Amino acid sequence: MDLMGPDESWLLFKSVAFPSEELPSDLKTIGKQIAGKCHGLPLTIAVVAGLLKSKRAIADWENVAKDVKPFVTNDPNKQCSRVLGLSYNHLTSGLKTCLLHFGIFPEDSEIPTKKLMRSWMAEGFLKLENDLEREAEKCLQELVDRCLVLVCKTSLDGTKIRSCKVHDLIYDLCVREIQRENIFIMNDIVLKRYYSYSKCRYLSMQNMQPFKKSVTGAEIGYCRYGLYRALLTPIHRQLGDNDNNDILKRTRSIFSFHLQDSYYDILKSELIHFKLLKVLELRHIEIDNFPVQILSLIWLRFLSLLCLESLDIPPEICRLWNLQTFIVRGQNVVNAITITFPEEIWGLMQLRHLKLPRIYLPDCPSGSVDKGRHLDFSNLQTISYLSSRCCTKEVIMGIQNVKKLRIRRDATYSGPLNNLVHLHQLETLSLTYCLRPLLPSSAKAFPATLKKLKLERTFLRWSYLDIIAELPNLEVLKLIFLACRGEEWHPNVRGFARLKLLLIEDNDVKYWKATNDIFPVLERLVIKECRHLKEIPIEFAEIHTLQLIELNWCLSELGESATRIQKEQEDPWMFASPVHVSI
Repeated sequence: MDLMGPDESWLLFKSVAFPSEELPSDLKTIGKQIAGKCHGLPLTIAVVAGLLKSKRAIADWENVAKDVKPFVTNDPNKQCSRVLGLSYNHLTSGLKTCLLHFGIFPEDSEIPTKKLMRSWMAEGFLKLENDLEREAEKCLQELVDRCLVLVCKTSLDGTKIRSCKVHDLIYDLCVREIQRENIFIMNDIVLKRYYSYSKCRYLSMQNMQPFKKSVTGAEIGYCRYGLYRALLTPIHRQLGDNDNNDILKRTRSIFSFHLQDSYYDILKSELIHFKLLKVLELRHIEIDNFPVQILSLIWLRFLSLLCLESLDIPPEICRLWNLQTFIVRGQNVVNAITITFPEEIWGLMQLRHLKLPRIYLPDCPSGSVDKGRHLDFSNLQTISYLSSRCCTKEVIMGIQNVKKLRIRRDATYSGPLNNLVHLHQLETLSLTYCLRPLLPSSAKAFPATLKKLKLERTFLRWSYLDIIAELPNLEVLKLIFLACRGEEWHPNVRGFARLKLLLIEDNDVKYWKATNDIFPVLERLVIKECRHLKEIPIEFAEIHTLQLIELNWCLSELGESATRIQKEQEDPWMFASPVHVSI
């Protein structure tokens, strides 16, 4: 562990505690004392500074200065562990629970934030508010601000955290606190064989063992045939040998890790005993039909499956009335499998996220027999990928509150997607294989609220982007893998009034002409795998908001063009900071 000098220590402390404002003089004196007590340990400095990031009262800083002093030792690892414990103790109960959840995963693993936050929602870790997603983002951001969670990947526009992880020492802290069993219990459901009967298999619940990295790289050495990780509600008594049924009833989450398919049947047959299960993630098991045993888990909120073939979801899916997130992953991205839902799916009023390779959704029923009212997915936030033939007015009116929608073309549907205009909350839209006849012929047929648009394999003419340019609130445009065809892009209208990020990836464009008033507020231009494009319009040098040009797998001439734009912006008469070029 490399140690920092006093000046480096202070700069790191200040950058975390006061990243965007001037440090008051009274706090500066105490801050330097605190940074000095950290003995140059970067993790210790960052965590203590993160603890103070939201505190501006001098009394709070003085208290932390006193708290840090007893933890100073000559052993760097001990000091880090003690300071981490201090930071952990300053967390609210909700943030503690969210942080400990990282202990479920293998050490040093990069975790997709959507998966993490939806698990938090399903577990009930968050306050019961309408906007659970925003609450989850706030919790994650606070853990990041306290330097307890590390950001691995962000969205291209830098506004969203895509994946994250925790430092090894923080992972050890999570495991220790989980093993104390104050907040929840983590057990391992290990699949084994009777030693004398090779074909006889059974489930065994045992104390959790950390997913520690080994020299050989094997993460799970004690469960040869497969493992599920189970999260349980704690109770204040010791369990006896005959309390296995009680353990099953108290299990509220099951995650699969490195599982052999042949052992899936064992768990499937036992699912009916997990009466209070909220999270079921079977991402390592390939299934070819919907497991009917799941239909008895009425408290289930999060369900994730891996499927090889198209699935018909049974009408009894309506029993899972608490379901918030339903994910099915397929192996073939190009020829996506179809998940067909029955009409009863509209009864799942708590549903917030549907993520499947291709979704066939029947028309929304006009009313329910027992309640005499219109059914819809009023809480649904994201849906992907909806089959284009399901974009009827009845379906669209049933998902009016959706914020993120991905659509995949269905060969049996050729009409334009003009019903999208009714989605008054839609902010992000992705269209895959949606050819020109499917796309609206006017910008007015798109929702005015649209901020992000992704086109992939749509084979449009570049001239169609003149329609996209008129979208009033569009901030991000991604053109992926033959989104447009043709060698020339000559925009004919002034537009893209609010566009901040433009991504062009794997398209055949050779010649691009533009003026600076077409992208007046553009901040980031990213071009990937455009192997024929040689020049970015020099007019981009006049876009004063431009901060970054990023090129990947492009011609050297394109890099030279970006450098010319950078040099143009270095002219003092440009009144702008030169764009950063990354090649």
